[in-house]
Amino acid sequence: MPEAAGGPRTLTIVRQEDSLGAAGDLDFAIELLQRVKTGAVGPMLRLYRPVPTVAFGQRDTHLPGFEAAAQACRELGFEPLVRKAGGRAAAYHQGTLVIDHLEPERDAIAGAKGRFSFFGELLARALRGAGVDAAVGEIPGEYCPGEFSVHGQDPEFPQHQVKLVGTAQRVVAGGWLFSSVIVVENSAPIRAVLEASYAALGLDWDPATAGAVNDLVPHLDVDAIEAAVIETYARYAQLSYGAFAGLRG
Repeated sequence: MPEAAGGPRTLTIVRQEDSLGAAGDLDFAIELLQRVKTGAVGPMLRLYRPVPTVAFGQRDTHLPGFEAAAQACRELGFEPLVRKAGGRAAAYHQGTLVIDHLEPERDAIAGAKGRFSFFGELLARALRGAGVDAAVGEIPGEYCPGEFSVHGQDPEFPQHQVKLVGTAQRVVAGGWLFSSVIVVENSAPIRAVLEASYAALGLDWDPATAGAVNDLVPHLDVDAIEAAVIETYARYAQLSYGAFAGLRG
C-alpha cells in the first residue's frame, strides 16, 4: 500500500472496552475531533464494539415513515439515532467493529474525497489479508449506498455480494474524523432491523446485500478482523497504544 500523502506519521491505538451508549459513543467521537484539531490529543484510532444502534441520515427524518421506522428499531432492540453525516440508515451491534480515525490537518476539506478512496481500499486490503474476497465499490441494492462502501463476495456463490463496511467522514477546520463500521458477526438482527426500518421509510433495497464477514468466512470474528485492520494500518503509520481511561479523565 502506498504511504499516505504527507510522509510518515504516527497513530495511537485506543481500545474502548465498553460502550458509552449509542448516543454517547457518537458524541465522544465529536469531542475527540475537537481535541485532536487543537492538539490536546494526538492522532489516533479509537476501536470499539457498539451497542445495537440504527443511525439514520438527516434525509431519513424528512420521510413520513420516520417515526414508525424508529419505533420498529426499538421493538427489535436497536436504539434509533440521527447522525450528522449524510446517507441512509445503517445498523450495527456488538458483532461489529467501529474504527474512528482522527487526525489534525490544516486543510482537512481538500483531501476529503481522497480519504474515502484511500481508507476504503485500506480496509478492503485488511479484509483480504484475513481471507475475505473484498473490494471497494457500491453494490446494487445495498443499504446506505456509497461509492466507497467495502463489499465481500461469497466464495461459493460469486454472484452474491454483501456490504461489509460503511464509512463516513466529518471535517472541521483543523482536523478530520473518518469513521468506519465493519460488520463481522451475527448479521441476522442487522438485516431484520434494516428490513423493518427501510419498509417504514418506503425505501427500496435488497436485503440480500446485508451480511457479515463471517457469513463469507465462518471462522472469522471481531478479534481477528481487528488484528487484520491493525496489521494493515501499520503500513500507513507508526502505531503505539494508549489507554482509553486517559481520554476520559
